Amino acid sequence: MDTWEFEAELWPWKDETDARIFVTAPPEVTEEIREATIATGPPRGFGSVRVEARIGTTTWRTSVFPGQEGYALPIKKDVRRREALAVGDLARVALTLL
Repeated sequence: MDTWEFEAELWPWKDETDARIFVTAPPEVTEEIREATIATGPPRGFGSVRVEARIGTTTWRTSVFPGQEGYALPIKKDVRRREALAVGDLARVALTLL
């Protein structure tokens, strides 16, 4: 199972302060995810890749979405509440391909 860990800043989609919040995987993680998914066939809708994500003690299943800077991971409101995170905070993220 492929797993990556990185630290990234939480950012809002289109300047929304609480609706859709993301972190972006760094370029080296993005490239490794792309390489790891080549063998699995064409990507899902919008180029998304299914992952299990972990921040702190909170783990959930979701998808990462390709963007100009790298794969974007949506951070659910419940995760942000449990881990006391807000836009602009740094989070330690673990991603595992599903």
